[in-house]
Amino acid sequence: MNKIAAIVAAGIVYAVISMVVNTLWAFIDMPYYLMQEYFAVWSKLMMSTAGPPGVEFYVASFVFTLVAGLIFAGVYSRVKASIRDKGIRKGLRFGFGIFLISVIPGMFSLYLLINLPTMLIVSWTVSGLVTSLLGGIVIERLVR
Repeated sequence: MNKIAAIVAAGIVYAVISMVVNTLWAFIDMPYYLMQEYFAVWSKLMMSTAGPPGVEFYVASFVFTLVAGLIFAGVYSRVKASIRDKGIRKGLRFGFGIFLISVIPGMFSLYLLINLPTMLIVSWTVSGLVTSLLGGIVIERLVR
């Protein structure tokens, strides 16, 4: 598989993994989503009406996650030679690095700027770690 095809494939697989993890995590976090005092913080795309998000939300979410996966895989293709480990450990190291430079600062920003329950942000941080690590493994396998 050529380099661009590998990056695209890895981006797609990353997006699928991310969507699965986030969907499963939504069940864990559901009590927070049902708290009326936080209804105003959710976007109209996510919560246009009472009940689960509409198809538009899932399409936009997949597109945004696909773009993130393509960036994730593209960056990996550029820096993979500088990561000392091999195999799955190399993917885990990369995924953890992405977690540190992207998920953690993003969650700090959420905590500072948006009125959300602290434990929801902690939960999202954990799901971000899971997604980053699994994504790192998949990207290492596909982008060689």
